[in-house]
Amino acid sequence: MTFTRFMQVGRIVLINYGPEEGKLATVVDIVDQNKCLIDGPADITGVERQVISYTRIALTDFLIKIDKNAKSKDVEKVWEEEDISGKWEATSWAKKLASRKRRVSLSDFDRFKVMVAKKQKAAIIAKKMAA
Repeated sequence: MTFTRFMQVGRIVLINYGPEEGKLATVVDIVDQNKCLIDGPADITGVERQVISYTRIALTDFLIKIDKNAKSKDVEKVWEEEDISGKWEATSWAKKLASRKRRVSLSDFDRFKVMVAKKQKAAIIAKKMAA
C-alpha cells in the first residue's frame, strides 16, 4: 500500500486546530516545508485565504485542478463544479465528525434517553438470541 495523499496545490484539507477547526479548505500555494497558503473558498466553507502550518491541517483524498496562486473566484468555481462539499459529506470521516459533534451537544436528558434506548435494544437482541 503506497502513500497517496501528497501536499500539493489543489489538495482539499481539513483544518483540525484553531478558529476554523472542522472546516475544509483548498491548498493554493506551498510557502515552505512547514506552511501552505489555503483558501476556503470563503463563500462556501467560511475559511478566508491565509497561511497555515501543516500541523493544523489534515490531508483528504480530494484534489481539484487549479493553478498555483489561483484566485478565490477560480477556486470557488472548480469547488462547485467538482461538488467537493457533497463528496465530503458522503465520506465516513465527515459522518464520524458530525456524529461526534451531535453527541457533544446532547443534554443530560438526551444522554439518558440514548442509554435507555441502548438497554432496550440489548434486551430485544438477547431475547431473540435466547429463543
